Amino acid sequence: MVSDLKVSISGVRGIYGQNLTLQEVSRFSGLFANVIKSGRCVLARDTRPSGRIISQVVSASLMSAGVDVYNLGVAPTPMAFREARKYGAGIIVTASHNPLEWNGLKFIVDGRGLFEKELESMLVSRISPSNSRFGSEYEAKSNYIDEVVELAGKGSTPAVGVDAGGGAACGYAEQMFKKMGLKFQSINGVAGVSSRGPDPTADPLADLRSLVTANKLDFGFALDLDSDRLVVVNSNGEKLEPDATLLLCVARAVQLGFRNFVTSIDSSVAIAKYVKQHGGRISHSKVGEANVVSKMLEVGAEAGGEGSSAGFIMPKFNMCRDGLLAAATIATLDGKVISDCLAFASQFRQIRSKIPADSSMHAAVIARLPEIFRAESSELLTEDGVKAVIDEDSWVLVRPSNTEHAIRVSAESRSDRVESLYKRMADKVRQVYDEQKAR
Repeated sequence: MVSDLKVSISGVRGIYGQNLTLQEVSRFSGLFANVIKSGRCVLARDTRPSGRIISQVVSASLMSAGVDVYNLGVAPTPMAFREARKYGAGIIVTASHNPLEWNGLKFIVDGRGLFEKELESMLVSRISPSNSRFGSEYEAKSNYIDEVVELAGKGSTPAVGVDAGGGAACGYAEQMFKKMGLKFQSINGVAGVSSRGPDPTADPLADLRSLVTANKLDFGFALDLDSDRLVVVNSNGEKLEPDATLLLCVARAVQLGFRNFVTSIDSSVAIAKYVKQHGGRISHSKVGEANVVSKMLEVGAEAGGEGSSAGFIMPKFNMCRDGLLAAATIATLDGKVISDCLAFASQFRQIRSKIPADSSMHAAVIARLPEIFRAESSELLTEDGVKAVIDEDSWVLVRPSNTEHAIRVSAESRSDRVESLYKRMADKVRQVYDEQKAR
């Protein structure tokens, strides 16, 4: 049986031709047209096989509602977010790191993703085709790469490898490193062609790791299909944990004089400790890019992001996770800062996994967990799922997935304790789920 579409502040996602039909694409595009106040919308897509036809339907649906479409074609998600500041709104045809048969729509208003209340309002609105005019479609151009380079500055690392995964960063990543004055080598740099899967976080990245070690490169940078996620490979060919990658970006922001940060509640305590040790302050948001951005705007934060995806966000530049900006930022750090940060981060370890679970049962499972976790927790937070704080170095977060039929379980502790903590808590979640299924 085909599962329902996943609809959240992360956008709309499904399997093309099954639950994500062209009719659904047209319907959601028409609903989003109700949100657009400027009468203009930027459009971009990643390199999925279904991207071109979905993009055409999105464009037609927007134009039928009287919206002018400015089409970037295949372009990184952060580029579209940056351009949406100019046009007032945007839609990106992407399923980010999901498998190739998936696709979806990501919505942008005022340079940021939809907040929860805005999404709710959009979903209950009515589609009203324009009776007065049809929109037009125009080819759009962007100075995004030049603007990233201007912000980041010249690179400090002598040589890097880049793996765009056949995605939207193909050509753009190479252009960026060239403008930064860095030597680089590229693999999977042809759009739509890749030796690995769409999600560099889950993929072993064997080709990139071999490229880095064989050519004695300082770093390897791997991006997902729409370029909002970044995975870093060090000079030994080892993948960095995503929280360590975000810590490197935060360290550069600290060097730039930033002191006010926001990270999602599933981000490493190492980042919070680092910020505080350097005289800064840090706040935490619910998981999800739009939630991080919302909290940043609320507290006036200068930088931060999501540890789970190494999702670096610098809101005055871009109100989204920006994998290319993150790569450029890390490439400007000197060796001592990098080694100090990685040594600091290595004291802690995160495990992030998921338990298959039908979405209809998520709420019932989450509701039972505070009672189950209370005995061994110093603090319980229930704003976003259930986060059990064990001590200053240890926590467990259980929350329903917004994009999959699964319950996500994340844990962090000192490196020698995290596996036992994760196993103990994940077993409790499975037990509660099995009890709910049996009812």
